[in-house]
This record gives sequence, C-alpha cells and structure tokens, in this order.
Amino acid sequence: MMLFGKISQQLCCLKKLPWLCDSRFFWGWLNTVFNKVDYERIKDVGPDRAASEWLLRCGATVRYHGQERWQKDYNSLPTGSLDKYKIQAIDATDSCIMGIGIDHMEGLEHVEKIKLCRCYYIEDNCLQRLSQLEKLQKSLLELEIISCGNVTTKGLIALRHFRNLRYLFLSDLPGVKETENLVQVLKTSLPSLELKLHLK
Repeated sequence: MMLFGKISQQLCCLKKLPWLCDSRFFWGWLNTVFNKVDYERIKDVGPDRAASEWLLRCGATVRYHGQERWQKDYNSLPTGSLDKYKIQAIDATDSCIMGIGIDHMEGLEHVEKIKLCRCYYIEDNCLQRLSQLEKLQKSLLELEIISCGNVTTKGLIALRHFRNLRYLFLSDLPGVKETENLVQVLKTSLPSLELKLHLK
C-alpha cells in the first residue's frame, strides 16, 4: 500500500514535466488504471475508505467529518475503525478523476462539498452520473466547477438533481454557451440555490 502511494505520487509529479506532455496516450491509460473501480475493495473496506484511496490516488484531497485537516497523503490514510472516517469534503483540484471512477462515490452519505478545478477528464457524462447518486443527491450542499474545459450546459443542467444544493460556483467553462437557459433550469429546480457565475 505504501509503495503504491509513493509510485503514484512520483508519476503524478512526472506529468508536470513539459517533455512528457505529448504522451497523452500513456497518461490517459495510466489515469484509466487509477480510476478503475474495484467493487471487492469497496465491499471489504467500505465506501468512504475505498473512495479516499481512489481520490488520493488520482491527486485529489479529502476532509473527514469532524476534522479540519485535509487528507493529502495516500500513505497517511487513517487506520483503525473504518466506520470512523466519513468523507465530508472533496477537493479534486488538478486531479485525474474521470467518469469511470465515479462509482467509487456511490455509497458516500456525508459528502457536503465538492470542488472540481482543472479536472481535464471531467465531462458531461461524469456530471450526469454524479447527479444520479442518490445518497449524494441528499447530502451535497456546495459544488464548485472551475476550468473544466469538457463541461457543457448539458452536464450542468443535470446538477438540478442535487435537491439540497445551496451553493454553486461556475467559472471559466468555455464549453458553456447558453447561460440563460441554465440559470432558469437551476433556479426553477433549486429555488434556495445561491448561484455564482464567472463565465464569458
């Protein structure tokens, strides 16, 4: 487990080197491996632990219910009772999470905040799948989507299913063109929503 965490961190650092930027196929393949859902693992350790491993493996961070510190290091994931650590917030800034990994989040019941910033693999189908997760529909209160170039209005309209969503921040989404229709759908479906748009 520790060895995998160290290798994962080193590979994520390599992605930032300019001479490796053209090898998209390799990084796409590697990110697909990182995102693959292991349903046996979820059954063995529970949804929160399995989702934590997935998120940290992909470069995201998590914060557990009742804690102020963000969990950033895969090798320092808490041990002990698996029921004790429930994910309350996810910061996926610069992470490689993608749609095929979203099923890791299916059993999460306590997630109140998600930040998706510069998540290049996040697409409309990912947001649509995310918004179908029943437990997340109930728990999610805040969502930020920033600089995710593959997101369009179609994906954002699916966010209306987060019925308890109180705050939505959308910024730098070049694929979003029809903001009037989007605002109308979200405001009609979620009358208590505070919606902030920084879109061109």
